[in-house]
Amino acid sequence: MNFNKAYFIRKIRCVANYQFGNRAGEKMFPDDVSLVFSRRTGRVRYVYLNGELLATLRPSDGLFCLTVKGAERLMETECSRGMVVKVQGEISPFIEKGRNVFAKHVISASDEIRPGEEVIVVNPENKILAVGKALLSGCEMKFFKRGVAVQVRRGSAEKAKKCNKH
Repeated sequence: MNFNKAYFIRKIRCVANYQFGNRAGEKMFPDDVSLVFSRRTGRVRYVYLNGELLATLRPSDGLFCLTVKGAERLMETECSRGMVVKVQGEISPFIEKGRNVFAKHVISASDEIRPGEEVIVVNPENKILAVGKALLSGCEMKFFKRGVAVQVRRGSAEKAKKCNKH
């Protein structure tokens, strides 16, 4: 396989722009990212920066699964506004440990969030607590008082790990 790193970086940036918003790819993935390819398919699977995993490209739908480090880079851009779920401060320690977010604990969520999308969970001071998958829309998260709003994949207090199932 002829390896053209610039081509693959352009490709992952396009996916990030589609998933997270215009110009997110350029902000998240600088030219010095490291790419790890699937041995079976030859496609990009993991994206690292300075030895830290930023995101996993899911083979099921071709979209990114963020790590907390990737979420930190995304929060530096304006693109993250449409994917942030803010929770009550008193439950922050539980969310950081990887517990799911219940709708009754949601303070605010973007109306743009749809079920199944990647979201970043923050406390009232905008500190990143976790990353995960929205199970409710942003409107439902604010309106409902019961049920799981975000299925947390990784809390900020946990060690980084590759995601496979979400």
